Amino acid sequence: MYKKILVALDNSPTDQAMIPHITELARLHGSRLHLLHVADGWAARYYDRFQLADSEEMKVDRAYLEEVATELSAEGLKVEIELGRGEPADGILKAAAEQACDLIAMTTHGHRFLKDLIYGSTITRVRHRAPMPVLLVNAQSAP
Repeated sequence: MYKKILVALDNSPTDQAMIPHITELARLHGSRLHLLHVADGWAARYYDRFQLADSEEMKVDRAYLEEVATELSAEGLKVEIELGRGEPADGILKAAAEQACDLIAMTTHGHRFLKDLIYGSTITRVRHRAPMPVLLVNAQSAP
């Protein structure tokens, strides 16, 4: 059912809540995992416009993606990585479409009220605009 799963990582401890879920889904369906982190710092947002080099933040993010990919590959999963740049929700939706993903997996952060308005905008935009299912894993369920 899920041939390719986009796994939106934010390079934080909350990602660990999602790993067991996507690992099991990928095994059950023989899915390929497309790990994505969208860097949204100044250099990432203006990377193409000003022909910038990778910022330190982008280097750290890429190394993180490679580390997670190595761990999942060691478990026998098919994994590829992508470091997007710009606005996270747009980057997630763009990558999911370009990579023909069947499912988008993301973690929620458990914010409430005002914090949800500030920090929950990525999930809100993705879940309302994605043409494919979106799996939301509560970060508070991390082992």
